[in-house]
Amino acid sequence: MMKLTLGGLRSTPHHILCLGAHCDDIEIGCGGTILRLLQEDAEREICWQVFSSNPVRKREAIKGAGLFLERAKSKKVAVRNYRDSFFPTLHPRIKMEFEKLKEEFVPDLILTHYRHDLHQDHRVICELTWNTFRNHLILEYEIPKYDGDLGAPNLFVGLDRETCERKAKYICDAFASQRSKQWFEAETFLALQRLRGVESNARDKYAEAFHCRKLVL
Repeated sequence: MMKLTLGGLRSTPHHILCLGAHCDDIEIGCGGTILRLLQEDAEREICWQVFSSNPVRKREAIKGAGLFLERAKSKKVAVRNYRDSFFPTLHPRIKMEFEKLKEEFVPDLILTHYRHDLHQDHRVICELTWNTFRNHLILEYEIPKYDGDLGAPNLFVGLDRETCERKAKYICDAFASQRSKQWFEAETFLALQRLRGVESNARDKYAEAFHCRKLVL
């Protein structure tokens, strides 16, 4: 297995764009990776964009972003209120948000939803990511859920258990409105990261996984 480090690439990602359809998507999908990147270099600039919320969920999203981005020296968090589950019908309006974002922030790395995620909102965000950003490193994260659509990711970010436990704690602490869901618990997040650690032979046993469609070396 070929091992690369983000810090070892010729163009180290200092400007990172995180995209999530819903208020806990970024945290669940790539929260551990964000924690690791900021631990390695707090000077990175993070643009954190969430597209669906209501007043309760927005407060939770802002709290979640605050926890995960605590180390970041530069961060911009935006939480919009597009209607949950209706993104395909809102496509033109959300596309305009992406066009404005492209003018405001030039990322080295983009973290977004998986192309084959069965949630329609997730797919729209992924589609618009690729439609809008044509010359960027894009990694598609995964969200565990009832649909069973995780797929076979091909890029892994190794994590230690402490980082994974911190990720799980931040998610559970921030998103109180989701605790009634039977899958929304620390064990779920740790189990998936342990499995991805096995698949990638991660040194510290845990990993977050991504789908990388294009990588230029």
